[in-house]
Amino acid sequence: MRKINIKDVPDDLWSSPKGKFAGFSKEISVALGRKPESMDLNERHPFDVEICRVPPNKINWPYHSHSAQWEFYHVISGKGVVRHSDGTTRIEPGDAFIFQPGEPHQITNDGSEDLVFYIVANNPVGSSCHYPDSQKWSVRSPERRLIRSEPVDYYDGEE
Repeated sequence: MRKINIKDVPDDLWSSPKGKFAGFSKEISVALGRKPESMDLNERHPFDVEICRVPPNKINWPYHSHSAQWEFYHVISGKGVVRHSDGTTRIEPGDAFIFQPGEPHQITNDGSEDLVFYIVANNPVGSSCHYPDSQKWSVRSPERRLIRSEPVDYYDGEE
């Protein structure tokens, strides 16, 4: 059995260059031995758990969807708004929600205190992300790349 205490897991800060997107995460699965870049499912773990903390007036990440990943969210404290394909939904402590592959989502803290939530995600190998607002893709093949492209025929450049 592997055991950790949340108080011993460091907060990892992320922030966009202009500060629109920012937050902190406690990578619970990594603290329990998960190796995110491994292709070995025993090292990779079948799911990923983290605690995210988004400061007031910040957005967690750009609006995005995952090609193969499911994400479950549970709000611990604070209030905010989830943007999704049908519009927006207010969230508060105790709320739980899920996004399946292909469903774009984004969380904004429009409250006056930190918004804290758990994320539990399955951990598929080879999942990509689409960013509808900027028409970017994040792909891993084998390393992570952010790309933009125009549609092409399947055989373009092959014959």
